[in-house]
Amino acid sequence: MNTYLPIEHSGETLWLLPDKAIYWPARRTLLVADVHIGKAASYRLLHQPVPRGTTATTLARLDRLLTRYDCEQLIILGDFFHSRAAHSPHTLASLQGWISRHGALKVVLVRGNHDRHAGDPPAELGIEVRDEPLLLEPFALQHEPVAHPSHPVLAGHVHPVYMLRGRARQRLRLPCFLIDAQVSLLPAFGEFTGGWLVEPGQGTRVFLAGGDQVWALAN
Repeated sequence: MNTYLPIEHSGETLWLLPDKAIYWPARRTLLVADVHIGKAASYRLLHQPVPRGTTATTLARLDRLLTRYDCEQLIILGDFFHSRAAHSPHTLASLQGWISRHGALKVVLVRGNHDRHAGDPPAELGIEVRDEPLLLEPFALQHEPVAHPSHPVLAGHVHPVYMLRGRARQRLRLPCFLIDAQVSLLPAFGEFTGGWLVEPGQGTRVFLAGGDQVWALAN
């Protein structure tokens, strides 16, 4: 059974993955947003009690997706690094090991707001860094969810989550994809990233990601 959900958007087939990513089979491309490498370490520098191992977990999840799907390139829609603390020797060594496991893979980072403060990845990692928008027909790939004058946008930044409400006042927050004719949003990929509760407008399709499944929210 497929664990992804294929959808049609702007004449393209996209696979929405439970692990909060999009696979674009026609381009053999994996899209993720808001990876936030080094976020937990940044909080620990502020003496906040946060979990360890989040970078290793995030990279392991990327490894599994890149192994499972036929990928020529990985495009990160902003916020690869959380802050300058992510440039620590330990974190950079982990990233170098991850890159070396995928030597033929092209990795592109579309700069986000955190990347502009954290600084670009070191050149030796071989990550191509671009300002937004990155036009890859028919889409404009961006970090900021701002409409493009000629292309439908795929973006991140918001970390969208949706609240499911049960009849007995149960509540469940789940990461979601929002697919809209003008601006579509990916959920945050990274560990320890939190989420922003969204109230989708009319005409926006909502797809929830939970466990090993993606499903459409009924209109």
